[in-house]
Amino acid sequence: MRNHSNREGLVLIAVLWIVVILTVIVVSVSYSGRLNMKISLVSQDAVCCKWAGNAGIETAISVLKEDLPASDSLLDLWSDNEIDFNDIQLGRYGFTVKVYDEAGKLNVNSATEEQLLALPNMTEQIVSSIIDWRDSDETQSADGAESGYYENLPFRYQIRNGPFRTIRELLLVRGVTEQLLYGEDTNLNGLLDSNERDGSRTPPDDNEDVRLDKGWIEYLTCYSYDKNTDAEGNQRININEADQRTLTESLGLSQSQARWIVDNRNNNQYSSIADLIDGSNARASGGTSGGDSQDRAEPLDIAAFSDIADKITVDSGDEVQGRININTASNVVLAAMLGGDEKAYQLADNIVSYRESLQAGMENIADLLNVPSMDVSTFKNIAGNITVRSNVFSIRSFAAVVNEALSGARLQIEAVVDRGGSTAQILYYYQGETN
Repeated sequence: MRNHSNREGLVLIAVLWIVVILTVIVVSVSYSGRLNMKISLVSQDAVCCKWAGNAGIETAISVLKEDLPASDSLLDLWSDNEIDFNDIQLGRYGFTVKVYDEAGKLNVNSATEEQLLALPNMTEQIVSSIIDWRDSDETQSADGAESGYYENLPFRYQIRNGPFRTIRELLLVRGVTEQLLYGEDTNLNGLLDSNERDGSRTPPDDNEDVRLDKGWIEYLTCYSYDKNTDAEGNQRININEADQRTLTESLGLSQSQARWIVDNRNNNQYSSIADLIDGSNARASGGTSGGDSQDRAEPLDIAAFSDIADKITVDSGDEVQGRININTASNVVLAAMLGGDEKAYQLADNIVSYRESLQAGMENIADLLNVPSMDVSTFKNIAGNITVRSNVFSIRSFAAVVNEALSGARLQIEAVVDRGGSTAQILYYYQGETN
């Protein structure tokens, strides 16, 4: 009897073990299935976010291509477009797009030492190192760095000794840090996120205030250029080369005004189109005294200059590198261009206030002469470095799953786009969650 009871007990124990094992198997299979399903969902969401982000890039490019080329300002649809750019949903996914004008920044390849030094948190050592990085020689400036410095680092690399190809290349320059380049806006979304106002508790380190402190990537570019054409796309007239007949027929000037232009370039070529509104260097000519009015050289006044400013040039190439768009540049960039002192900041603020009073921004660089406290001398110093049109733009597309509870997938895509040709050309492309 006892043996029979023992056998039944063993059988019961065996059954219980079988039940336990089967339960473990079922739980494991179920867990594995859920895990595989979640992995599959995350993978699917990542791929879909990528395409949603690219849809944002393509949307911005289409808006840029449709934009009228006469001038570019912060009032254009590429800059302020709630309907096409903000929280656009594509099924379970969505994107938000921000577009930035690269011509609204200082070009690091052409900016002067004085202009670079005027940027926030800039030092003389870093400016010298930037100049040494972009020049073509191995002559080290007093506070700069050439090949010897970079080749003796623990992880050595070569200096460019040429123009910067991307703005993030600045991180290779001696003294430049991510904090200096990106500021507090490490994800470049233009918003003061919670981690960007909590001190040192989470990266990046910040001052815990309610203002987003921006880095140099907001003020510097290496892509900007200006086409040497007028608002209608026609080649500009080179006032250093055109004869008197061309000046009258193509620009609508009087014979006496055209003659003044020709007469005053004989000894010294014009270095800027703004030289035309400064008659102090006019030399006497055979026709300046007496005779028919058409034989007298007559300097241009500001009104006459304004009429032709967009149609003339002193540059012979098809493109001019590094010009700053006075309609889109921030007061920081404008002040740096003007020298960076207190007077420069006041004039920069006046420029911003004046352009905001216009319906479509300034349509001609000569409009700058209407800005309070802008004198002819200052205008002459910067006329060769400014424009009202732009060709290269940075597009940042932020894509995410609309219902974050599913996977929380999100993706940031950045593209630098040149719309100057018949088709848009992508000069730089970055994809990732952060920098």
